[in-house]
Amino acid sequence: MKIVIAPDSFKESLSALGVANAIEAGFKRVFPNAEYCKVPMADGGEGTVQAMVDATQGEIISMQVTGPQGTPVNAHYGIINQDAQTATAVIEMAAASGLNYVERSNRNPMLMTSYGTGELIKDALDRGIKHIILGLGGSATNDAGAGMAQALGFTLLTAQNKPICYGALGLTELAKIDNASAHPLLAKCKIEVACDVDNPLCGPNGASAVFGPQKGADEQMVTELDAALAHFAKVVCATHSLTTTTELAEFPGAGAAGGMGYGVMTLLNAKLKPGVDIVIDTVKLADAIAGADLVITGEGRMDSQTLGGKTPMGVLQQAIHQDVPVIGIAGCFGDGAELILAQGMTAIFPIIPSLAPLDDILANAHDNLAKTAQNIAATYQLSLGK
Repeated sequence: MKIVIAPDSFKESLSALGVANAIEAGFKRVFPNAEYCKVPMADGGEGTVQAMVDATQGEIISMQVTGPQGTPVNAHYGIINQDAQTATAVIEMAAASGLNYVERSNRNPMLMTSYGTGELIKDALDRGIKHIILGLGGSATNDAGAGMAQALGFTLLTAQNKPICYGALGLTELAKIDNASAHPLLAKCKIEVACDVDNPLCGPNGASAVFGPQKGADEQMVTELDAALAHFAKVVCATHSLTTTTELAEFPGAGAAGGMGYGVMTLLNAKLKPGVDIVIDTVKLADAIAGADLVITGEGRMDSQTLGGKTPMGVLQQAIHQDVPVIGIAGCFGDGAELILAQGMTAIFPIIPSLAPLDDILANAHDNLAKTAQNIAATYQLSLGK
């Protein structure tokens, strides 16, 4: 019997590999001799680097970079498929420019920079990496990737030919973008961007209106941020050395991570794709599922958003193609969790056995997962007539 375990992380408690280990432990109490294939998964958000490194026996690169407030932070990225011809860098924007670096009282997206994300990309390029996967999400910034571009050698100037300042505030003064000094290896690098939102750059569904408030913006600042991004797009489109069109500002995902989606498409010629699809291809999930009797997936919270490109949905679609049943396990359910059953998932299970303080629930995630997995295995055994 072959059982594939392909979960996402359970945020604040277990990595994707930790979740897979707990599920395996529970199943082994019932099926000790089964073949277990663990494939840590992610969908481009927090935990993507660790999941992909764990799934491919890659390497973590740690370094100090410029944080969103302009001060040093300790960040990291992953290198997988380490052959010289196929080496891939996996970078999470949140690792360098994440909201977690900024105290709630100091959050001001007018001032936050994505410079550190650019430093991670530069380090990968300096190592000769020719394929980069960049995960968007969890950012503190609203600068459309301007800081990232500065770290990669792009010159962003005011009308007085002075470098613009950090953050969306700098975008309001932007008059010219010059890529003459951009990192020379950018042109030789394939950049894929893992993105799980479809917001445009500007407008009522854009980066500033939808994500600005959680980054510290009030209603007036949201208006200012939106105008700053619109001005950035206008300058980009007027810069003849950069090939782009106004339509990219409306492209689904252009507004991801404070407009970083637009920045990487226009300045780095990057391609936006659903994050889970990139991960599935990279870790070769379809190959792992081949010949399996059962697939188990999961995430910390399963709800209606799970259907919108989250890990369990991506895993389910792969398994359906090979006619393999799928069971989902979640830390808890939210509204609409049951909708995934209509998509073909066999069953879903929460792991919390009783009401308890959140800290206790997070601390007991491994044990609760293992116990739930054991009960699922026992039930599955009944279906086999054993």
